[in-house]
Amino acid sequence: MKVRTVFMGTPQFAVTILESLLSSPYQVLAVYTQPDKPAGRGRQVALPPVKRLALEHGILVIQAQTLKSSEEVEKLASLQPELIIVAAFAYILPPAVLSLPKFACLNVHPSLLPRHRGPSPVANTILCGDELAGVTIMLMDGGMDTGPILAQEKVGVSFMDTTGSLSSRLADVGAKLLLDTLPDWLGGKIEPQAQDESQATYSKLTASEDAEIDWHLSAVELWRRVRAYNPWPGCYTWWQGKRLKIHEATPVEDVVEEDIGEVIALKDPPGVGVITGRGILGLGQVQLEGKRRMSMDDFVRGQREFIGSILGRL
Repeated sequence: MKVRTVFMGTPQFAVTILESLLSSPYQVLAVYTQPDKPAGRGRQVALPPVKRLALEHGILVIQAQTLKSSEEVEKLASLQPELIIVAAFAYILPPAVLSLPKFACLNVHPSLLPRHRGPSPVANTILCGDELAGVTIMLMDGGMDTGPILAQEKVGVSFMDTTGSLSSRLADVGAKLLLDTLPDWLGGKIEPQAQDESQATYSKLTASEDAEIDWHLSAVELWRRVRAYNPWPGCYTWWQGKRLKIHEATPVEDVVEEDIGEVIALKDPPGVGVITGRGILGLGQVQLEGKRRMSMDDFVRGQREFIGSILGRL
């Protein structure tokens, strides 16, 4: 069934969803994505991942600053979309856009709605220590992830999962779930189910300062943060006035110590840990400002004074 479709999304999660649509019978007329932004140490302009894929397939790319202006709505209307698919687009669609397509606007959201609405659902899933994550296909309305549900699928969360690894798995699940759901939706065989507002929780937009480690938190909380903020912005602390990024860590003991932030040698299992507000956080891979990422063993071998020092801002 050839349905005139417009896709809206930006990051790698959305790329996986778009790839599935491009390999399906649905006709992708155009891709809406956020504007190019400077990235990396050199602050060179980087193309959104979805834009790169769309250009590879010769699909029209539109990078609007907003969809609230009448000019942008008219531009979208001129494409005569019958269906709009949204995945990690970051804009709330105005009523004028929501009312355009015959088959409505559908969102592929990486959480089990109504839990973890908002812009950072995967990171929030890890921060909250959830054992289950998932993907929801929902009918969009004027709220933030508040629309009726068409389909859901659960995904287990591993104790090793980071936002990066879990997002990748959820994208694969979401792409398949979308293609499995669309035929029944287009055929009028699905009755959207309202979300239970009493169970709603919200995630906030992740900022770089969220990733600075407060050693007064428990080892379990910090372990979750290291995973939740991987790959971006990456948890970090300070050592000798330089930023020390912590890529991997794990809680190894549940004891209370006095010298919070002190680096200690661990005996069982052997390694290096940091005393937290509750328990000890074992360090795995770290990266000192201006240096390459390395194992804790390699780092300590070159930085003998690390053990016994205190981490954090002076």
